[in-house]
Parts: sequence; C-alpha cells; structure tokens
Amino acid sequence: MERDTKTVFLFDVDGTLTASRKVIEPEMARFMEDLKSQVKVALVGGSDLVKIAEQLGGDDVIHKFDYVFAENGLVAYKEGQQIGQQNILKHMGEEVLQKVINFSLHYMSQLTLPAKRGTFIEFRSSMINICPVGRSCSQAERDAFAAYDQEHQVREKFKLALEKEFQGAGLQFAIGGQISIDVFPEGWNKTYCLRFMENDVDTIHFFGDKTEKGGNDYEIFADPRTVGHSVTSPEDTRKQVTEVLNSLKH
Repeated sequence: MERDTKTVFLFDVDGTLTASRKVIEPEMARFMEDLKSQVKVALVGGSDLVKIAEQLGGDDVIHKFDYVFAENGLVAYKEGQQIGQQNILKHMGEEVLQKVINFSLHYMSQLTLPAKRGTFIEFRSSMINICPVGRSCSQAERDAFAAYDQEHQVREKFKLALEKEFQGAGLQFAIGGQISIDVFPEGWNKTYCLRFMENDVDTIHFFGDKTEKGGNDYEIFADPRTVGHSVTSPEDTRKQVTEVLNSLKH
C-alpha cells in the first residue's frame, strides 16, 4: 500500500498507546512505526512534552511522528519543528488562575483518600492540572486512587464543583488519565490541535479512551472534523487501527 498522505491517524497517549503513565511497549512502538509507513500519524496528549517523550521512547518523539501535540495541542510540532505555543497565564491572568488554585487546594483539603502525596497542582504552559492524590504518588497509590475514584466518583464531583464555582469564567474542566482534572480556557481542549492538520489532510481518524462526556477525549472524538474511535486499551487500539487500515485498502 502506497503511503496515504491525505489520511492521518491521531492518537491520545494514556490508555490508548500506553497504559496510564507507562512507557510504550516494544510491540506497540513497532506497530506505530509500521503504521507511519502507511498513513500520517499524530499524537495529542494533555501532558507536557517531557512526559509524552518519557512515555513514547525519548526526546526524539517529535521526529518519530508527523505531528506531536502536547498540552492538548497548545504546544504543537510538525515534522520535528514547533509550529504553535499558547500560554494560559497570559490568556486568563493571575487573578483568575489564583482563584482556581485556591479553590482547588481548599476543596482537596477536605478529601480523605486512600493516600495523599505531593504535587496536587501542576502548572503547565497551557493548562492547570489538578490531582487529588498528588502527582508524586507511586504506581500502587495511583492504581488505588483510580479504583477508589471509580467507586466514589471523586473527580466527577470535584469537576462539578469547579464548574459551579467558575461558571461564566471562560474555563473548561476535563477528567484526564487515571488521577487528575485538567483546567484550561474554553476551546483549548484537544480539538485545538485540529487547526494544524485540517488543511493538510482529507480524513482524521482519532483514537482515544476518555471519549465519554466529561472525558478529555470527548470533544475531539465528537468533532465533525474527525472520525472518532473509542478504545479501551493499547491492545484494542491495535485491533481497531488494523480494522480501519483494512477498510482503507478495499
């Protein structure tokens, strides 16, 4: 099959190409390399570029894929060159961001969880990442929180409280990964990355695992500019990608 340069396969990272915050498995890395020989391949993650590089096999990640979009596409790379950068502080201002941070820290101080560690607020260039368990938790603590959250809906309740408190402030809140909530200006969700590709290609197939309403893949999954595919694991991603590729060949 000659490489189809008018079709791009766009992937979420956590839960789609890798287990949450884990490094990509060798088999999956080979699969992605082979895929790039057939269609254009892009990544879009909520994490910063450093974390995406850690998971996808090193600092050369921006050269391994046609497009790499960190922080929902607010930090954008095409063919190894940076083509976009946004800044939440400049956009929203210190006063609004401090109100969000203060509210979040107070809310989390009232929670009793299986564990609490460090780094409850991570300030990224294009978003604030809020983490009730603390991003410095161990993998076992992360998994314990994820199970507790599934049962008690900790993040869902937190998200609703944030939406109520900051209604009309121009902010969006999305549950991301296993342990956190992303906060960013309205419109700065993963659909932001589409502007960098939509004029280059005819079809964008998006694969993500948090595609339910409120998940950080929902808007891009449902966007009319993409063909959305909801996956449950890296293994399921491989299966669905193979099915789409086979359909393109016929």
